Amino acid sequence: RLGHGTPPGGPREGRAAPRKRWGGFAARRWERAPLLVRRGEPGYYAGLFSSAELDGILRSGEVRFGAHLDVTSYAEGVRETHNPAGRALPAVVWDFYQNGCSLRLLCPQAFSATVWQFLSILQEHFGSMAGANTYLTPPGSQGFAPHYDDIEAFVLQLEGKKHWRVYGPRTEAEVLPQFSSANLTQAELGEPVLEAVLEAGDLLYFPRGFIHQGVCLPDAHSLHITVSSYQRNSWGDLLEKLLPAALQMALEEDVEYRQGLPMDYLGYMGVTHSDVADARRTAFVEKVQSLIKKLIDYAPIDAAVDQRAKSFLHDCLPPVLTQSEKALSVYGFPARWQDGGTRDVDIRITKDTEVRLLRHGIIRLCNEEAGVMLYYTTENSRVYHKEEPKSLEIDPEYTDSIEFLLSSYPNHVSVDTLPCEALEDKISLATLLFEKGILTTKKPLVQV
Repeated sequence: RLGHGTPPGGPREGRAAPRKRWGGFAARRWERAPLLVRRGEPGYYAGLFSSAELDGILRSGEVRFGAHLDVTSYAEGVRETHNPAGRALPAVVWDFYQNGCSLRLLCPQAFSATVWQFLSILQEHFGSMAGANTYLTPPGSQGFAPHYDDIEAFVLQLEGKKHWRVYGPRTEAEVLPQFSSANLTQAELGEPVLEAVLEAGDLLYFPRGFIHQGVCLPDAHSLHITVSSYQRNSWGDLLEKLLPAALQMALEEDVEYRQGLPMDYLGYMGVTHSDVADARRTAFVEKVQSLIKKLIDYAPIDAAVDQRAKSFLHDCLPPVLTQSEKALSVYGFPARWQDGGTRDVDIRITKDTEVRLLRHGIIRLCNEEAGVMLYYTTENSRVYHKEEPKSLEIDPEYTDSIEFLLSSYPNHVSVDTLPCEALEDKISLATLLFEKGILTTKKPLVQV
């Protein structure tokens, strides 16, 4: 399953190790070239998502046009969206489909626990947000105009088949672009670098910047899920965080950055003077180059990475818990109303309680102006950015304990071993993290 675990339908025998396959893919294809994987196994993605599941989701009454579902068409070079207002009820949605429109479910992970779990595995693997859309297209139609995206795309064909054409970037500026393109016309395209009919079980990968279009054949519908990652996750995006912070630090610590510009620099610098040979211009340019080179000495690289990590944690889906994890976390804690009163409400963590992080990648410590903040994912929504970023302000003396929990994972440690000075602080910190779903215990805190 993209090099991480077994396929949705279960383990497959006689195949190369997933991580070995992923290593070869990463070296030869990732961000470089499309890849087509033919399985010859229609049930390969069985259980991941289906048109029957989409029908059930529509019948829940929770799907709304525009927010969750788009109705689209593409004919004679014109791409249209046909979303009415309100709920996407089956009678309306299937009428659109029957009349040749494609259906795009924008956040299947909000409705499908399987897709949620699938994406939560991939976001950990990529270290970047993993999103998805599902596309149901009627026979003989096309829902979208040719375009390129700003994400690494994996098309997993779930049902039926679809004819795909993939075109390389047309210019250097379109190689690994920061933003998606507008709709393109056929006249703007060259020859495809890859053309294939995807059948159920097949996979197609193409990097951001590769133009693509899919057309349903006359004899079959198509259902596929597009998994995306690496949106705005480039070196340039890191530098957008890093360079302003480096300049601010340089201004605070180095008087050379605070010295005034030459009084007469407007008289020899600027486009108007760019073709004039002048020693003052040479000196000015060399000064700017010197300040830029020295800026690296003030670059808070780790702090900038932490800010990127903070953004990533906001993007993340919440972790999918196993039954065992629920039983050992606050989500399975048996506090309840029973027989006219409350039962098992107190969370009794002691020095001997053994704890560990729920998952290694669900927290990040960041030093900020407000103090030391601990960002976490356990209270995120399954709908992208529906919730604000979740964080706790942490007493600086607790940072060693957070780092100890990170380094100890996946092993359990007793609360008494947390490197806080007082036992009361150890228990207080462990209780706080448990209540936020960040810690689990080795044994249930309450036997019911």
